[in-house]
Amino acid sequence: GDLKELTAAVQAGAVHLADRFFQAEYALDLMIHQCPKPVVVLAHGITMGGGLGLAAGADFVVATEATRMAMPETRIGFFPDVGGTGWLFTKCPPGYPEYLALTGYELLGAECVRLGLATHLVESARLPELRQALKNCAGALPPAKPDALAQLERVLAPFARRDLVPNPDLDAWVAARFAGKRSLQEIMAALNQCSFELRLCEEVRRRLRERSPTALAVTLQLLRANEGRPLREVFHREALAGHFMITHPDYLEGIRARIIDKDDQPRWQPASIEALGARESGFLN
Repeated sequence: GDLKELTAAVQAGAVHLADRFFQAEYALDLMIHQCPKPVVVLAHGITMGGGLGLAAGADFVVATEATRMAMPETRIGFFPDVGGTGWLFTKCPPGYPEYLALTGYELLGAECVRLGLATHLVESARLPELRQALKNCAGALPPAKPDALAQLERVLAPFARRDLVPNPDLDAWVAARFAGKRSLQEIMAALNQCSFELRLCEEVRRRLRERSPTALAVTLQLLRANEGRPLREVFHREALAGHFMITHPDYLEGIRARIIDKDDQPRWQPASIEALGARESGFLN
């Protein structure tokens, strides 16, 4: 997923090469989701964007204290793809699919498990031992996948930490302000009416305002369209959205500002959520 290479293709007018990359990437992601054999991912370190797409289809995802998971694409004028606008709803508590996809909020270690993007938390020092345990059992797994998964769970369980700390206040806050929302204006209005958690509301408003308004609108449209839909349909809709976004000025501008020039001063078109106006809900229609 070389962003500079994709950008060069778009700049050269070879958008079909970028389209071909997304098609191959999404086909691989879907294959992992549908794999007849058990898949275990050791998500140690940065697991974001395309990396999270590879992990999402696995049966078991092992996080460590060094794991960092996020979908930061709206910051570069794109949207959280790799099926995320569909599978986030099957993994995360209410409101978090919208919250994570729009804001790019970064989950650390145990939070990856608490919010459903990982299944087990294992100390990184124990990863070599866990790898060996997985190797030892791999050749003798039962042929039926449910039986194989049950055996793998028995292997993983002794390594997994159980001391996950709940955060019901944050969960309730996220659900109230993001779950089921159909427009960015509705979300911004909810954030502007904060009487408690003022610092959190201000931080989330800041994160949203630094991102591409068009990418945010496309992300929210995809979340609403793909919630509860079959993954093959989700990937098809995301491929269409991907073509739209890479041919929109915000994509090249986001890559320029965040990755190439690194001046962190993107000039979005339009420049603000308010300027989207009636177009907010119509980009993918």
